[in-house]
Amino acid sequence: MHQPRKRFSQNFLHDPGTIRRILDAVRPYPGERLVEIGPGHGAITRGLLAGAGSLDVIELDRDLIEPLRERLGGLGELRIHNADALRFDLGTLGGAPASLRLVGNLPYNISTPLLFRFLDQADWVLDLHLMLQREVVERIAAEPGNKVYGRLSVMVQTWCEAECLFRIGPGAFTPAPKVESAFLRLRPRRPLPQPPDDRAAHARLVAAAFSQRRKTLRNSLMGLVDAAAFAAAGIDPGLRAENLDVAAFVRLANIVGRSVAGGCDQN
Repeated sequence: MHQPRKRFSQNFLHDPGTIRRILDAVRPYPGERLVEIGPGHGAITRGLLAGAGSLDVIELDRDLIEPLRERLGGLGELRIHNADALRFDLGTLGGAPASLRLVGNLPYNISTPLLFRFLDQADWVLDLHLMLQREVVERIAAEPGNKVYGRLSVMVQTWCEAECLFRIGPGAFTPAPKVESAFLRLRPRRPLPQPPDDRAAHARLVAAAFSQRRKTLRNSLMGLVDAAAFAAAGIDPGLRAENLDVAAFVRLANIVGRSVAGGCDQN
């Protein structure tokens, strides 16, 4: 059996109970376009492939590919892509827009960049079921006013509905990680209730608001947002960033962006 490699941050799932809960949550059906990120030894690959009849997997470690093909290739149409998921273009899989269902156990050391890579390609994605570090999942799914609600919460929930499904203990993996994991479900919002006019400007404003989270918005956003913009957005500048919901951040970013654009037009 292939030994886990630290450079790939590999922790292979082996617990039958956890595997069953994951497959019950995903509920693969024949004809669906399922994509597994980092199948490893194929712990959930078998159930995904058997349920859907076909499966794309993206695996960076080439030493895992042939054993995976030999063990599971007879269960259905298994398409293995030896690639880095951080650079993989989901559009090359040939699915229709909003048709791909992503499933995976994301390496802790690159889980956030991977997540944002998938969100950048959300036009192709129907839903995502991901294993991540428990603290990361709790931050993603947190609601305003929660002590862990922050930049990550806002940036993910702007684009997706987020739900923490269940926790997974370290003993479910080999080697056992030093932290707990959790299983997260994300569903891209379609249509977006209030889309940011400028994604980069929205991201900068959210980052600035949470950069000093004990400060009020008036202070953390000084130089970016003036009193008129706060008033137009209906936001009390005496609040802290953790008190604003996702829609309020989008509204504020759009008002700031439009006022800047209007000022440029006048010049």
